[in-house]
Amino acid sequence: MIGRFYDVIVVGSGPAGTFSALELAKSGLKVLILEKGDDLLKRKCPALEKQVPCVKCKSCSITSGFGGAGAFSDGKVTLSAEVGGNLKDFLDQKELDKLFQKVIEKLMEFGAPQRIYGLDSEKVDKVYYEAQRYGLEIVKSKVLHMGTDKGYLVLKSIREAIESAKIELHVNEPVEDLIIKNSVVEGVKTSKGEYFGKFVILAPGRSGAEWLFKMSKKYGIKTDTNPVDIGVRIEVPAEVLKKLTEVFYEPKIIYYSKSFDDKVRTFCVNPYGVVVPEMTEDVVTVNGHSYSYPVSNNTNLAILVSTKFTHPFNDPVSYGKSIARLANLLTGSVIIQRYGDLKLGRRSTEDRIKRSIVKPTYLGAVPGDLSFALPYRYLSSIKEMLDQLDKLVPGMADDGNLIYGVEVKFYSARIRVTKDFEIDGIQNLFVAGDGAGITRGLSQAAVSGILVATSILRRL
Repeated sequence: MIGRFYDVIVVGSGPAGTFSALELAKSGLKVLILEKGDDLLKRKCPALEKQVPCVKCKSCSITSGFGGAGAFSDGKVTLSAEVGGNLKDFLDQKELDKLFQKVIEKLMEFGAPQRIYGLDSEKVDKVYYEAQRYGLEIVKSKVLHMGTDKGYLVLKSIREAIESAKIELHVNEPVEDLIIKNSVVEGVKTSKGEYFGKFVILAPGRSGAEWLFKMSKKYGIKTDTNPVDIGVRIEVPAEVLKKLTEVFYEPKIIYYSKSFDDKVRTFCVNPYGVVVPEMTEDVVTVNGHSYSYPVSNNTNLAILVSTKFTHPFNDPVSYGKSIARLANLLTGSVIIQRYGDLKLGRRSTEDRIKRSIVKPTYLGAVPGDLSFALPYRYLSSIKEMLDQLDKLVPGMADDGNLIYGVEVKFYSARIRVTKDFEIDGIQNLFVAGDGAGITRGLSQAAVSGILVATSILRRL
């Protein structure tokens, strides 16, 4: 293929990539988006449709494809600088709030629901102070919830906007390498050829974190080690968490374990939702989806333990994957276990799962024993937090609840960038979103995309 020329090449079509591309196209720039996964209409998970163990597709439709991972799954937009990334290192609260509002307005233009959770300060404060009695900190934040179904419709509108803006989109075309000469980026290479651009934005998302880390090693890009979050997903009766989900929709709760002083947190709470598998590169992990309407009687959420490694180790992604691979080795899929069995140190069986009061929403999970995959340190901290949560919302530590594992959140080593999000040492190469380790959620990823576009337009 003969090389093509663009003003800006964007790697990845998640919120960081699409929001940056739309901003740039408004100014008449010629923009190309390269996406390794499927286009929106082809993003289907056979394991979910057939309720079987993950079939290990070449490109996981849950984590890759137009729209990215978070927007395609449960579509929760958290409007807080305290969760979902590190943008407060670049902007003050006032500036961030303006950009959060811009993202919300754009999403609503694309069809997102109008309701924002967490606005009732009286209810928020009441639960906040009650949680403190048990050593739990609730992060006060506002949440816009689209749901898997409404989120899909929003992405359809964004996809149409990309087409209307005459932004060129190539799907199923992963970027294999960068073209860099004399510390200036000139373009990218794919299996289909070379593309040249004045500017390149790397926004590969969570599923592209490992690729971006490889690029950083190859080109001597400086990085800082981000924490890795490892844990489980627990499924409980929806009524157990209703006290919190009615106020926050997705309560963000932090606890520091007494045994190891590890930071433990809740993540991706899905009221009346379902548990789903997802694949990152060669490992199968677990996640959750929620809809704009109830699809089950359960609420699922992750309980994650954050670990930040110090010198000489600087590859938390490989560490997290090694634990996920061990879980895959035991069952070939996602492991499911009754919480009571986990506490007793015994493997769950199909019969015990069937007798559980909580009925699993992902039938492709295989009964097993998570203690063979997760280190004691993580299990101990997770049990501690569940015991404290049980005091705030009785029923969280019941024996009949279901534990799925493992859940691992891979955050790329954080790329060192200037205040304009340009990679330190390589001219005209910018990064945005989760894959760069700068953000960890839909809202901050979208904001980072807008900020990168603004930096490029300012330079032009």
